[in-house]
Amino acid sequence: MSEFAAQQQRGPVGNTRSIGLSILWFVLTLSIYGFFWVYKTQEEVKRYSGNGVGGVLGLVIFVLISPVTFFVVPSEVRYMYEDLDGQKSPVRGIHGLWFLLPIIGHIVWFIKVQGALNRYWESKGASPP
Repeated sequence: MSEFAAQQQRGPVGNTRSIGLSILWFVLTLSIYGFFWVYKTQEEVKRYSGNGVGGVLGLVIFVLISPVTFFVVPSEVRYMYEDLDGQKSPVRGIHGLWFLLPIIGHIVWFIKVQGALNRYWESKGASPP
């Protein structure tokens, strides 16, 4: 199958998100924005690639065993970069270990993952955040 045909079978491109504004929303909403971010991010990845847990299951995982989310999301991003496009991914599941560092680790993880997602979505035609 040609790359053009494979691209045609993919779903809608996800939205880019401002890293700084997302962190600000997370702080201002006392972390409630995190639930929105997890749902939207995992739903967009699932709709685009056909791979991943999707928004609802991703949110359930986040609520029940949130550390798993730190490994699942970068793994899904890696899949899009490497398995769909044949590029080297800037993030992988192992990046979930950043959650072991309180606060700063979560921020580093978010910057890495959202940055990789933004670059990926932009490469598919999404407007910059």
